[in-house]
Amino acid sequence: MTAILDPNVIVRKPADYKTDIKPIWCPGCGDYAVLAAIQQSLAALQIDPKDLAIASGIGCSSRLPVFLRSYGLHTVHGRALPAAQGIKLARPDLTVLAVGGDGDFFSIGAGHLPHAFRRDINITCIVMDNEIYGLTKGQTSPTTPYGHITKSTPMGNQAQPMRPLGLAISSGASFVARGFSSNPKQLAELIRKGMEHQGFSFIHVLSPCVSYFDTYQIFKDQVYQIPDDHNPQDRVAAMRYALETERMPLGLFYQGQPTSMPMPSGAKPFDTQAHLERYLA
Repeated sequence: MTAILDPNVIVRKPADYKTDIKPIWCPGCGDYAVLAAIQQSLAALQIDPKDLAIASGIGCSSRLPVFLRSYGLHTVHGRALPAAQGIKLARPDLTVLAVGGDGDFFSIGAGHLPHAFRRDINITCIVMDNEIYGLTKGQTSPTTPYGHITKSTPMGNQAQPMRPLGLAISSGASFVARGFSSNPKQLAELIRKGMEHQGFSFIHVLSPCVSYFDTYQIFKDQVYQIPDDHNPQDRVAAMRYALETERMPLGLFYQGQPTSMPMPSGAKPFDTQAHLERYLA
């Protein structure tokens, strides 16, 4: 039997989420794959661009909202999370993403992370971690390996790298995962699951910077898939994977029951045009 397609139903493809602005990342940057994975996830969930909002901070990866059809807010350094949480609280009907890099989320914005984890508001946080400050030309970041020489640590980095997945799990995040830009199919699946999750979803992405710290081969030598028999509801087992230092597990570490309070129900539909008319001269 031949299926009859409803001409009134719009079926969105990943390309439908692209803007006319071309990404300006360096050739080979891992962020290209992250952008593509997000587009694939949005298409899989058939999210209308008008129902999507993305907040970012400052950094190479924080340019991402410009390249994606949605409402976008390019905030100041380290403030993507408070902006994203405010958007979700004001407009609980929207799908809300917070995106940025390791410097933005784990350095100047680090104070917001544990509180976002424990509030467990229904947003998806995607961190593109290249273990370096790429936008400002190669200084040490909070996840740079110990001993690594950079422009800001010519004698070698003397600080231990931050363990963001361990922080997320211990602080109460209800969805914690890690992907790799060299595996966009798995990354898209993790992002899709994160957006479907009704609490705070934290997705840590290994996204190499080819210009200042090309870690593609390093990551490829260290990553492995979390075994299928791992129980993602087991927080202790998830923490063991999160604190590994010799290897880098990929996949879903932890997914528990969301703990946030229900969003207000019964609210009137938001009339964008009526709201904008308030500001017309």
